[in-house]
Amino acid sequence: MSDTRLVQISKYLSKYLRHTPDAIGIKLAPGGWIAVDELLTACAKNKFPITGQELEAVVEASDKQRFSFDSTGTLIRANQGHSVKVDLQLEPVTPPDQLYHGTGHKSVESILQTGLCKMSRHHVHLSKDIATAQTVGARHGKAVVFIVNTAAMHQAGHIFYCSANGVWLVDRVPPEYLQRI
Repeated sequence: MSDTRLVQISKYLSKYLRHTPDAIGIKLAPGGWIAVDELLTACAKNKFPITGQELEAVVEASDKQRFSFDSTGTLIRANQGHSVKVDLQLEPVTPPDQLYHGTGHKSVESILQTGLCKMSRHHVHLSKDIATAQTVGARHGKAVVFIVNTAAMHQAGHIFYCSANGVWLVDRVPPEYLQRI
């Protein structure tokens, strides 16, 4: 299977498992889960057929591990990044002392004034390393990386979650907890 096909499937799944499931006639269950068979049927009905083998390859090969199967392999979900209302059933966890956030250079002034806001997503996404944050930031132009003082945030009562693919999530990051690298 070509890399191009894997990217096409990943983008398709991101759109419908994170943003517009109703557009292909699916409904996400608590946790963001949907039955694999139901998803594959909906994709085929909407003129984008995906095989079970292709679906497995996308879940396994995704560089960002955007999707995961449940322990039985019969359910699939997007790990985070939803704009539709869904309870991902994540448990609060203590974050490492610092995490990182990558953004494009055009957003820096706004971030320094208002902090990091989740906008249309459920959470602000934070990375555990600078390299990942740079990669994320580069999607939005020239990358800028912020260090987030998560130890101080946690101590102040901010609640953190960690998704199945290691992305750290928080409702917002006030500007006083940010340091531009």
